Amino acid sequence: MAKNVDSIIDRFLQHQKVRPGAPAYFEKIGRAWVPTNWEEFTGQVKTAAKAMIAIGIEPGNIVCMLGINRPEWVIGQLAAMMSGAVGAGIYTTNSPSEVQYILAHSEAPLIILENESQWAKVREARANLPHLRWVVAMRGTTIEDPMALTWEEFLARASDISDAELDARMAAIEMENLASLIYTSGTTGPPKAVMLSHGNLAATAQTGQELFNLTPNDVLLSYLPLSHIAEQMFTIHTSATTGFAVYFAESLTQVPENLRDVQPTVFFGVPGVWERFRTRVGEKLNESQGAKRKIADWAQTIGRQVVEIRNQGQEPSGMLAIQYRLADRLVFSKVKPLLGFSRTRVAVSGAAAINKDILEFFSGLDVTIFEVYGQSEGCGPTTFNRPAATKFGATGQAWPGSEVKLAADGEIVMRGPNVFMGYYKDAEATNNTLIDGWLHSGDLGRFDEDGFLTIIGRKKDIIITSGGKNIAPRNIEAALKNLELVGDAVLVGEGRKYLCALLTLDPDALMRFADANQLAGQELHNHPQVIAAIQAGIDDLVNTQFARVEQVRKFTILPQPFSVEGGEMTPSLKLKRKAICDMHLDEIETMYEGE
Repeated sequence: MAKNVDSIIDRFLQHQKVRPGAPAYFEKIGRAWVPTNWEEFTGQVKTAAKAMIAIGIEPGNIVCMLGINRPEWVIGQLAAMMSGAVGAGIYTTNSPSEVQYILAHSEAPLIILENESQWAKVREARANLPHLRWVVAMRGTTIEDPMALTWEEFLARASDISDAELDARMAAIEMENLASLIYTSGTTGPPKAVMLSHGNLAATAQTGQELFNLTPNDVLLSYLPLSHIAEQMFTIHTSATTGFAVYFAESLTQVPENLRDVQPTVFFGVPGVWERFRTRVGEKLNESQGAKRKIADWAQTIGRQVVEIRNQGQEPSGMLAIQYRLADRLVFSKVKPLLGFSRTRVAVSGAAAINKDILEFFSGLDVTIFEVYGQSEGCGPTTFNRPAATKFGATGQAWPGSEVKLAADGEIVMRGPNVFMGYYKDAEATNNTLIDGWLHSGDLGRFDEDGFLTIIGRKKDIIITSGGKNIAPRNIEAALKNLELVGDAVLVGEGRKYLCALLTLDPDALMRFADANQLAGQELHNHPQVIAAIQAGIDDLVNTQFARVEQVRKFTILPQPFSVEGGEMTPSLKLKRKAICDMHLDEIETMYEGE
């Protein structure tokens, strides 16, 4: 088969010719954002690819990256693809045993890692990693070990390889070849390795560019883990396709400050990020009094009206257009820069369900958040809201170029150029997920008359009560999470007569509640006033939405929020339902005493 000349690598190299002096990425060094242009960036990737060839990386070998979002992470991924090898990310939050599993499963001969603490995880497992031959430290770190190279030592190896040898590697790449492994942060068992081809990545990035009209003038802040397909698609593959500049955030804690610095035009956030922004802005808005408060409330009403019209493909006119311009001058133009959204035209939420109230809140600030639904196995998107075609509360219409439909049992299935090759070294899982070219998502959904998809829940999460009723917990848990004090919610009730819930508290909301009720210094997770407030919310705001069999009869408030470190969440912040229930069997049994 003739090679398609439009791979991610081909597109990446074009920017050296078209815009060599334009910035490709920025790093914060001291107080300044320092640019690296496309000519320098392509040179860095070529050098790294040659260095990989020099140390013995063969086509098809796996190269692992373990670190926060930094240029070296992206250089490693692109260099692996350029040399015919395969990039695979490891979450920085992974434990030593999880790091060992991925390195052993991938049989990676090379890992590029960030610092000594990540090296310690590898060192602990090295006796069980016979395939691992090289460890390359990102800039600023030196590892004293025979298998370790500094970043500079690694790049120096490139001098042994000619341009012709690298060109031959690139010429041998087929679009059907494996390009990237995404190790899913599974909610049960060890992660599966999703195989994405050069064709998968190129098709998805091209469609994304066209769908949102992305140009080299766009700007992205990169901060979510690059091991996750969504961030990797934005930071690496779409940037290489489009030619826009990427700013690497200093750290997760400094994202708010970096956002204000950068004012990106494109921003991707998981629901938890948007929730924190809403809390921060809501507190500021609530501080305003008198005329200022009235103006802010009025502006938010206008913002929601305008966004609703734009979501339907229209623009405000007449009096609404005049009111919008005034609201922008008085409120939006002042609030959005404080968040970092003064230039944002593509704001996306994905990786988990987001509460509709959050989307509506930001629309009141003249920020439209486009919700996406999908999975790593589809390169990220299955359905996507988009400019002029957005419905809050739904996850959008089918990704262009793909087919999305419901199977007989309501499961969402998809086929198209973004559907993965299968799971690495796992034919059984591949055959169960990829059937006649259709990706079976494991999610249940429904379409409306306009083709907008709403997710109902996971097939495997369906709760069957002792009365034989099938209950999808997703919407009930979302209603519980919408209560002011609740952080997370896990519904239980398999084989039981009624439903109960395990709840955690939102720390910020709890602090506000404590201040308002003069409870400072007291143990709050089981305080009678906290319990009463949540019970009232369940009675008045949750149970009233659902049929009797779907109502929450009892709940237990857990003392700590769920976390990755605690084992209740995956690195991509999905709840590990079974693990949570196993950890809290006693609390669950207490709720069903006397059933």
